Amino acid sequence: MSLVWFLLIGGVAGFLAGKIMKGKGFGVIGNIVVGVIGAVLGGFLFGVLGVSSGDGLLGSLVTATVGAIVLLFLVGLYKKK
Repeated sequence: MSLVWFLLIGGVAGFLAGKIMKGKGFGVIGNIVVGVIGAVLGGFLFGVLGVSSGDGLLGSLVTATVGAIVLLFLVGLYKKK
């Protein structure tokens, strides 16, 4: 069941990051991929910075969304080169 929650949170985080960064989503699979990679990146960044978003569903969603936004920002920088 935790895999289902992980994918669901990843999908929502990817959707939110797509709305914030580009103004549209990436489709269901794209949102999940961006959100899952963002969750890993966000967890790493929050750990390095010593920031805690709290436990539970909302904290996981915040971490994944912030990570997905950072991921999309970095991809955008790379694509401009």
